[in-house]
Amino acid sequence: MEMNPYKIIVRPFNTEKGNIIKEQGQYTFMVHPGANKVEIAQAVSHIFDVDVVKVRVMNYAPKFGRWGRKQVQRDPAYKKAIVTVALGQRIDAFEGV
Repeated sequence: MEMNPYKIIVRPFNTEKGNIIKEQGQYTFMVHPGANKVEIAQAVSHIFDVDVVKVRVMNYAPKFGRWGRKQVQRDPAYKKAIVTVALGQRIDAFEGV
């Protein structure tokens, strides 16, 4: 099943750790839960015009918590990918952040 590259990459992750590994050519993205490593690599190379060397994927379970007596708060499940680009390349969209 071929997905649209813009639906595979949901949004970039802007975290403190993400800013540190960005200097090593690694970028973090929230990705579609059904996407695999090959589809993520193709989507990033298509959208940002870079060569992808490596993709690491993490699945996060939903988090449940209570506040108040009966009110339950739920953070949804999501999938995160750390993408390593080729040496000397960078994604300019991340550099201004």
